[in-house]
Amino acid sequence: MSQTAQTYADQGFLTRVDLFSESEIGHYRACFDEIEAREGREKCQIGLQARHLDEEFIWQMATDPRIIDAMEELMGPDIMLLSTHFFCKYPDPEAKKFVAWHQDVTYWGLQPPEAHTAWVAVDDADAENGCMRVIPGSHKTGIATHGESERAGNLLSVNQEIPDELVDTSQAFDLELKAGQISIHDGQLFHASNPNTSDRRRCGLTLRYIAPHVSQPELNSLGGKYPTILIRGEDRYHNFPEQPQPFPLAS
Repeated sequence: MSQTAQTYADQGFLTRVDLFSESEIGHYRACFDEIEAREGREKCQIGLQARHLDEEFIWQMATDPRIIDAMEELMGPDIMLLSTHFFCKYPDPEAKKFVAWHQDVTYWGLQPPEAHTAWVAVDDADAENGCMRVIPGSHKTGIATHGESERAGNLLSVNQEIPDELVDTSQAFDLELKAGQISIHDGQLFHASNPNTSDRRRCGLTLRYIAPHVSQPELNSLGGKYPTILIRGEDRYHNFPEQPQPFPLAS
């Protein structure tokens, strides 16, 4: 096991992984800005899911060989793209919009509950504008009981939240990223984010990957099945209907 893979296994995340150049992320940011202008801020906040199926630039980001190489080091040679999802936080002077502590796989309907997420910083992400926060090592404790958040403004799909008594927030670590960098986290890692109290947007694209042995026997929190696509290696399990690649793989 490489040192990078060992760190990921121990901590449950990697951060500040340099990926897209300034010009590359500038191009992708302009593509997102076009969607934002077309579909509106409310939709772009949390409503752009699985849009790699109809927006080629998202597919290109999700299948970039540099990202897939990084994922292969952590999860093996057979990789399926589960889905993609933008999280775009706009300036929130009243500090109402936040993401509660949660684990990704809790409401994804996966069995076994194993997934990995690359979080691409489209804009700079820092503590002031509500970057992601994690509890190192929390992925080792299994699936935690989630309840509903009593605080208004939770951006998660079904208002899920890990109860406060199960989260040691004294260990929280901010994943501050420059635009073009990525973080990667295990699907069972406790993570959250605070409101964006800056005057800057914080846009990030989550890229969700699974190995082919994972299936989806239950519907996800949105009541659907994921449009999973094999993007590297071999699918020996065929747990998902074969899905054509919507665009050519990034090269």
